[in-house]
Amino acid sequence: MDDPKGGAPRAVPITPEEVQRFCEFLYRRTGMSFAEGKRYFIDRRLEERIAATGSSSFQGYFSLLRADADNEIEHLINSFTVNETYFYREDHQLRCMTASLLGAVVSRKTAGGTVRIWSVPCSTGEEPYSIALWLMENWPEVDSYNIEIVGSDIDTRALKAAAEGIYGDRALMRLSPGLIARYFSKLADGNHQIDQGLRNSIEFTRVNLIDPQDMAQYRDFDLVFCRNVLIYFDDASRRQAAENLYNCLRPGGYICLGHSESMSRISPLFRVARFPDAIVYQRPEADHA
Repeated sequence: MDDPKGGAPRAVPITPEEVQRFCEFLYRRTGMSFAEGKRYFIDRRLEERIAATGSSSFQGYFSLLRADADNEIEHLINSFTVNETYFYREDHQLRCMTASLLGAVVSRKTAGGTVRIWSVPCSTGEEPYSIALWLMENWPEVDSYNIEIVGSDIDTRALKAAAEGIYGDRALMRLSPGLIARYFSKLADGNHQIDQGLRNSIEFTRVNLIDPQDMAQYRDFDLVFCRNVLIYFDDASRRQAAENLYNCLRPGGYICLGHSESMSRISPLFRVARFPDAIVYQRPEADHA
């Protein structure tokens, strides 16, 4: 609730039992699992949403949440997602993409064929735009194929920001001045907006990685970049996400995870594929699913 003196929202007391009830609800919806060590983070986000909805108690807010009044579930999920990223993050995987992965992918295609790449979660767009920039700068065959890049996330606010493509200096810190000059326009406020042609070339969509029905519309990708999200899931949710991602790949397709993630510890569906620049995971060409 708002402070009558106009200060910050006043905290509504939340019991450990209510936190557990809430965490179970969030887990069922998203697969995100928060341990007791994240209690401050959970309390703070809950207090913000309780205040934003004008609820006077956790119970009142939770009733509103379960009814999904005013799309509160979407607002809640947006508040719990972490969107910290920047251009050319873990660029060894981008090098692997153009040096090794795409050669294997296009060997199964005819000239002019379609190469489908999925960035999930895409956060505020830095990752799918990085893929597009890297391809244009580092893959000589980029104009010989129809490249489709899709960026997806569960956070609708992040997707809106991705579509706008406006970034501060920190997001661009790994890009050379030449790249920034070629692909970005400087705005009056000092931020940079990525080229409109690039913005139009990437499709941004909402997706829940652990929902098989939600994921069923995503199929036939040659490459998937799914980095630094599975660390927020527990073992059961990771296995479900891995199975869903497996079904999204074409046989022979590859998935890149974050540096602290290992598909070998999550699912037996994929085989390990070792390349000079990176270790990735492949849906076997002789599909056994």
